[in-house]
Amino acid sequence: MRRLGIHTFVWTDGKSQEGLERALEKSAEHGYRMVEIAYLFPGRYDLDRLAKKARSLDLDIVVTMGLPADCDVSSEDSDIVARGRALLSDVVKTVRDVGGIRLGGIIFSKHGKYDSMPSRDGWMNSAETIAATADIAKGCGVEIVLEIVNRFESNLLNTTAQGLKFIADTGRDDVRLHLDTFHMNIEEADPAAAIRLAGDKLGYFHIGENYRGFLGTGTIDFSASFRALADIDYVRDITFESFSGAIVDEALSVACGIWRDTWTDNDQLAAHAKTFIEEKWREAAMARQINAAG
Repeated sequence: MRRLGIHTFVWTDGKSQEGLERALEKSAEHGYRMVEIAYLFPGRYDLDRLAKKARSLDLDIVVTMGLPADCDVSSEDSDIVARGRALLSDVVKTVRDVGGIRLGGIIFSKHGKYDSMPSRDGWMNSAETIAATADIAKGCGVEIVLEIVNRFESNLLNTTAQGLKFIADTGRDDVRLHLDTFHMNIEEADPAAAIRLAGDKLGYFHIGENYRGFLGTGTIDFSASFRALADIDYVRDITFESFSGAIVDEALSVACGIWRDTWTDNDQLAAHAKTFIEEKWREAAMARQINAAG
């Protein structure tokens, strides 16, 4: 594990500059070395100020987002695809300007439930858009990762196998997968096997409980996931993600169904998550060493 991060929605709804700056401060206070910011749309924040704040706290910044319906790059409507491509180009430059290292999330389709199957043309429109976006991102020093999400948040990429096929269709070797224990718990028959299948194409990893609450209090087998990460020699970033009605972003609530409080004390949540993740990582690394020695 390179750096351990936390999503800013643990601290703020992200609507104000002050809220985001406070989220950076709280993340650093709890010992996290990276923050994930959602929906960092151009023109909404003082990016230079955020970048300076992050540097002063020794925090890396990652940005994730989901595309709105009118910018769905997996659409068969060329005007909608063009709007999505332009938005992604602008967002990549925003990530660069805030000093961010990575853009991820649902950037290959709209973020929301579809009422139809994806089409081959839509798939290729998306793959070509991601290829073009990755080209822009390369020049900006920004990495592109694609979050594999559950069926209620996209109809395009729901499994690791689909993600690997999609990356192949982009023709790029610098686009990677972004896996998430919450989503894998819904879609993968064997989440640990899915991590091993991703292998060196895994570029970013989200840790979240099945009900978005305190880690280790739900149904997800985190030990198995961490053993799989150790098996593929995963040395990249891991971020804790948890949402609650206690801190509400309206767009996220609608898209992800955040209708109740899964926690109310975010300081306790953040402290517990850091300890939990570090312990699971140590256990997995030790188990692998023992297996190798035996």
